[in-house]
Amino acid sequence: MSSASQSAAPQPSGQDRSQPPGQNEPPRSAPAHHEAAATSAPVPGGHVPAAPDRDHRLDRALPTITHEDPSDPHASIYDHGFLRAAAVTLPVALADPATNAERHLEVLRDLDRQQVGLAVFPELSLTGYSLDDLVLQEPLLDAAEQAILTVVEASRELMPLIVLGAPLRVPSRHRVVNAAITIHRGEIVGIQAKQHLPTYREFYERRWYAPGDDVCWENVRIGRTEYQLTPHQLIEVPDVPGLSLFVEICEDMWVPIPPSAEAALAGATVIANLSGSPITIGRADERKLMARSASARTQAAYIYAAAGEGESTTDLAWDGQTFIYECGDLLGETERFPQGPRATIADIDLTRVVAERRRMNTFDDNRRIHAERLKEYTGNRAQLLFGVEAADGAGVADEPGAPREDGMLAASSADVAADAISFDAWDDDEDSRPVGRPATGPLRRKLDRFPFVPDDPARLAQDCYEAFSIQVAGLVRRLSAIGGDKPGGTKPVLGVSGGLDSTHALLVCARAMDLLGRDRSEILTYTMPGFATTEHTRSNAELLSRAVGASFETIDIRPSATQMLKDMGHPYGEGEEVYDVTFENVQAGMRTDYLFRLANHHGGIVVGTGDLSELALGWCTYGVGDHMSHYGVNAGVPKTLIQHLIRWVVAEGIFGDDASGVLQAVLETEISPELIPAREGEKAQSTESSIGPYALHDFFLYHLLRRGYGPAKTAYLAHQAWGDVDAGEWPAGYSDADKRPYSREEIKHWLTVFIRRFFANQFKRSALPNAPKVLAGGSLSPRGDWRMPSDATAKAWLAEIEREVPGE
Repeated sequence: MSSASQSAAPQPSGQDRSQPPGQNEPPRSAPAHHEAAATSAPVPGGHVPAAPDRDHRLDRALPTITHEDPSDPHASIYDHGFLRAAAVTLPVALADPATNAERHLEVLRDLDRQQVGLAVFPELSLTGYSLDDLVLQEPLLDAAEQAILTVVEASRELMPLIVLGAPLRVPSRHRVVNAAITIHRGEIVGIQAKQHLPTYREFYERRWYAPGDDVCWENVRIGRTEYQLTPHQLIEVPDVPGLSLFVEICEDMWVPIPPSAEAALAGATVIANLSGSPITIGRADERKLMARSASARTQAAYIYAAAGEGESTTDLAWDGQTFIYECGDLLGETERFPQGPRATIADIDLTRVVAERRRMNTFDDNRRIHAERLKEYTGNRAQLLFGVEAADGAGVADEPGAPREDGMLAASSADVAADAISFDAWDDDEDSRPVGRPATGPLRRKLDRFPFVPDDPARLAQDCYEAFSIQVAGLVRRLSAIGGDKPGGTKPVLGVSGGLDSTHALLVCARAMDLLGRDRSEILTYTMPGFATTEHTRSNAELLSRAVGASFETIDIRPSATQMLKDMGHPYGEGEEVYDVTFENVQAGMRTDYLFRLANHHGGIVVGTGDLSELALGWCTYGVGDHMSHYGVNAGVPKTLIQHLIRWVVAEGIFGDDASGVLQAVLETEISPELIPAREGEKAQSTESSIGPYALHDFFLYHLLRRGYGPAKTAYLAHQAWGDVDAGEWPAGYSDADKRPYSREEIKHWLTVFIRRFFANQFKRSALPNAPKVLAGGSLSPRGDWRMPSDATAKAWLAEIEREVPGE
């Protein structure tokens, strides 16, 4: 059930409802009596069943890269901090637990073949939710108990942790509870009773059930064994690092302080919600709002499975909605009102959940405030998903947390003998790996090649608008603070090269002057051709400056640079073709030196053009070079996003047709510092040929800076995202010629380059000028997101690459 519905939000018509193949499909082996109806009923033209929120659409293919050899480091998602989970809805045979048990098992056998580690079914899935007074009948309760035992016995051969629903008797209180039963490998490992029982509007649950918190620590009997009820149990899974499971039931999610909030503070990373929620207009969106909010606030994964086909329609209707959220992001969902079983299957990133909580110190502060309440969460159960291979080769999967001699569940993981779960050999002996970890195939979750650049055109346009507005607002504020808020005041001074970064910085300056009510001619732009400047880029710089109305001048730095090289005794000063780092930095430094002196001379500030990607790689000349400015507008924007910002400006027509034409020419120009002359027949200097593709480097940067992942996981994700050029979507406007895959060997090589450069160049980031943070993905300002000693070593990161990152 769920809370009362509110008014429905209007739904767009004609939207694509395609889902990622293999993610939200029905289980391959549907129950025999429903095989003919295993797909959705036809949808009338022009209508869309429950389209996802626009910002969270899942309309692209999943990764396709797979490795069948279980010994391959990239064969199993479970080796990289993921859990494959399924939220399942299936046709219920109302008041027929035996049939429902078989339907559960048919689905579970298929999920087992798909290496699912956690399967969550709807509320009262073994009996049906809409039983009304029948739920108090002894034949029904006897049959439900037997159905549980049937699933328990069959689960011995199944991989997933199984969470299903059934009514259970509490003999000491002569009551019935609405329970969620967690089952694994022939054991019942947890039973939790629904705590909040709605008895309002269409709901009458207190007529039949006792509240879970009122029967806490009471016993229920299933077969010959008694188990203890507690609403405060977490199930820890030591061989899936980061997995701590908590279960709540339907209405528990809708109250002001849901049980899952406390459970998350107590350590739960994955919340399962078994729901019987009937459907009314708008309620599906409310469920997603509640689950998304819970997932975002608790930094957890939230798995939701609602009842559907087969429930009584005497007075209500059911839609069988399922979905999975992770830290507020929708990983997957199924269509609503299905005929036959459906499962949202997605790979939950447990490493992300743990890392987010570790980084967000207020999460643990909140735990401290509620510490008294959290003392009740002492009944944690240790349960291995796979088991480990001990020194003698014997598996120990069934030992931890087994029922005690008195039939009760072990109270906590502390009750497990210390030597029952041994992980010591995992790191020391390469031949002693976790047993039972199968090759899982490709990652089953949306994975962006460009984590800073959304695939969805509407989302990308929104991000570009916000990024551009942040940059402009930052410059407006800085100019306003130093006398640039009126005509004739402090002037923006910048060097323009005809490249992406200086082009975008000029656009930011132009828009800032508009908002300040100043003429764009007060922007002072300079192009300073050096020894390798091409007429193409020089011309683009001039054309764009004039198109936006900025003042433009050319200063040829070659004579002064030659003189400096000669004064230094550099071979080039004597006519030798020696193009070393000094030769390059003399030009970069000369340009910046001119800009600072020009700013002094004209009463202006130097606007920095360097971007986030260059700062990560240290691709800038320190001090009096492009590293320095009075204010940097691009320092929070990665290279892969800059080009889309320029495309957005073109699409919006902000600066007119003349400027748009030049901007298009800039976008088509290869990225180059233009510092080393090309000899006859040689290819011109290319940045990406020197330091690697920005597409990969931005991928590495995001997962290091925003996620905190190590090289092994980052390389795995990169291979999943970049291994197949045809899998998934590419951002709007991305050239077909630039679309290419990267092999594991290339990923390993460039990841090594990235780590080396990232660590070696922190000293440049420690002395950055002011610049606004733009992306949630982070910034590298020492006063913002990133603090790091300039003399730290990359040894541990490089050792992990050598040890754990494969190359072909």
